[in-house]
Amino acid sequence: MEQKTLDVQGMSCGHCKMSVEGALNELDGVSAAEVNLDSGKVDVTYDESKVNVDAMKEAVEDQGYDVSA
Repeated sequence: MEQKTLDVQGMSCGHCKMSVEGALNELDGVSAAEVNLDSGKVDVTYDESKVNVDAMKEAVEDQGYDVSA
């Protein structure tokens, strides 16, 4: 399992947290996603043989947030 921290812009509330965590957890290979609203960071634990960082960024961006590596 790999661990990656994504920088996500625009998250400010519980709904934002649920949207981002939900989108990431739906991806095959993601075992955990935890949003920290204060820092704007998302810690993701994933299986690199099933999902890559680009797919995770796309899932978050599809929810309306900007991701910077």
